[in-house]
Parts: sequence; structure tokens; C-alpha cells
Amino acid sequence: MNDDLACWVGLSLIPGLGSGSYRKLLRAFGEPENIYAASYAALTDVVSKPTADAIRSGIRRDALAPLASWLENDANHVITLADPDYPRLLLEIPDPPPLLYAKGRRELLNRPALAVVGSRNATPQGAANAESFSRSLSDSGLCIVSGLALGIDAAAHRGGLAGTSSSIAIVGTGLDIVYPSRNHALAHELAQQGVLVSEFALGTLAKAHNFPRRNRIICGLSLGCLVVEAAIRSGSLITARLAVEQGRDVFAIPGSIHSPLSKGGHALIKQGAKLVESANDILDELKWASAQPAAVTGQDAASAPCPLLDSLGFEPVSIDALTETSGLTSDSVCAMLLQLELEGRVASLPGGLYQRIAPSS
Repeated sequence: MNDDLACWVGLSLIPGLGSGSYRKLLRAFGEPENIYAASYAALTDVVSKPTADAIRSGIRRDALAPLASWLENDANHVITLADPDYPRLLLEIPDPPPLLYAKGRRELLNRPALAVVGSRNATPQGAANAESFSRSLSDSGLCIVSGLALGIDAAAHRGGLAGTSSSIAIVGTGLDIVYPSRNHALAHELAQQGVLVSEFALGTLAKAHNFPRRNRIICGLSLGCLVVEAAIRSGSLITARLAVEQGRDVFAIPGSIHSPLSKGGHALIKQGAKLVESANDILDELKWASAQPAAVTGQDAASAPCPLLDSLGFEPVSIDALTETSGLTSDSVCAMLLQLELEGRVASLPGGLYQRIAPSS
């Protein structure tokens, strides 16, 4: 690690020195090495006395050792505000992080991108929508940005990776930690084909207050933000609000009026978010090129007629209700539901209910 980068990182590791105070120091003194060389009196004009004391005590080289080892891997990077490839769109937001840790394809951070966010407890239809929309948008030249959470985020990353423009994951931990652990395989794929990004130092654990902070980066990197499913009190709505504050477009997919996970998206639509039913709705709003049709697994099976589907709408329904409306025996209904579930055309829900999954784009 060179001395310049050591100064950048050293300042970021000072307890109590947040990104706002870090930027104030940069405005006052310029390069980080000038900050370390500044007098105590000059420093206390900008930051608190304890912070000035920490700066005057110099760089803690022992604290940099884990990062130096991490940077020996060519896939790992630290990108500072002074770097020419610092994400241009992040420079437009009120509080860009002074430095970013990245693992993977750092060049993706300056590609046109769209944020796709939603509930961790996604419905099967919501996850299918997130993945399908993200793949179409990725095939149309938009890198997909999300937060590596379970549910909608994970589905969005899978769709982005399956398309041509890949995906960016903004995380709320250090990049030496995968959270949640269930997304370990997905994180590995993102590190290989996309990029993982954090403003938090190595070793930073998953803390509740980190995730709202990372949301500003998710939408800050993006031309717009698509909310797939969200409850009325949801972190996804925080991301959407930040997107509005940053001047980004907000899109929402409508859902059932009976589903709690539709309430957040419907509230956004009432507040002016664009209702979208296909990826092309987003591309048109952004004045982007038309989406390229993505390959659909099991397309022949999905288009094959099935008598039970005529009785199975897109609202959750029980086997007893299906038996009554279809006129089929319960054994026949159970057999057909099993086949439809294997084909990805129907999802089983808690409480013994089933729901048809609509093809999405």
C-alpha cells in the first residue's frame, strides 16, 4: 500500500470521524497528507479536539495491515474521491463516501445502472418479477444495483448477472464478511462477474444503522430506482425517498390490493412514482433503447395449456377452493399443482395456499 492510500484509509479509521467531517477536512486542506501535516489549531477549526488529537498522532500502521494483505488480491480495490474512476454519479449526491472498498469489476461502477430493491420476505411472484425485470434491463445495457439482502435484492442480482450488463452489490459490512450468510454463493458470483462495494472498513459487522447508509449509495449509483415489493414500513421506501432527494426516477410494480407487500409500492405510485408493468416502461421513461427479450427457462412448458390454470388466478387460493371452482377431484388438483410448481408456474404459500406466477418482463 502506498503512502497516499495509507493516508486516505488512515483518516477513515479514526473513531468518530464520519464521512461529512472527512469531506470538510478535504475541503479545508486538500489531500489527506496535508491533513496529517496540519497544525493542531488549524485542525480544531474544522473537527473536534479528540479527532484533531487522533490525526496529530499519525497513521496507525498496525490497523492497516489487514487491508494491505487484502489488497494483494488483484480483485480487491480501494477507490478514493481523488481517483479518476471514482463513480461519477456518486459525486452528484450530497454525501459521497470519501472512499469505497470494491471486490470484482470496478469498471462497472461507471456504467449506466438501475437500482432494484424490495422486501426480504418476497412472494414467489415478486422474486420472479425482480429477476425477470433485472435480466431484461441488464440485457438492455443497465447494470443492476441492489443490496445483497434476501428476497428481492438477491433475485435482482441473479437477473442482472444473467444479463449482459452484470450487477453491483452495495453491502452494509466490510467486504471480508458476507451478510446474510445464505447469500454466500451469490456474493462469490458477484465478486467473479460483477462487483461488491462497501464504504465500511474490513471487519465491520452487520449493524442496523449501516444499512440505511448504504441505501444512499444504491440509488446514488443509479439512474433510477425500481421498487418491486415493499411493505408500508420498509427499508426499500427509504431507498426510494433517497432516490427522489438525489433527483433519480422512481418506479414501482403494482400488486394485489390485499397484499401487505403491495402497500409500499402503491404508496409510492400515489406520490408520483411511475407505475410499470414491463421493463420497457422503465426504458421508455429513461429514454433508453428497447429491452432485448431474455431467454425464459421452460418456455415451452409455461405456454402449454393446463385446465387448472383457468381456475387459478393470481390471488392466493386453497386446494378446496380450486377443487370447487375447477370441477376436478382433489387428487387431480394436487397432482396438477405439483407439476405446475415444478415448472415454476405456480408457487405454494404458507397456510396451504397456492398462487399462479405470471410471466414477467
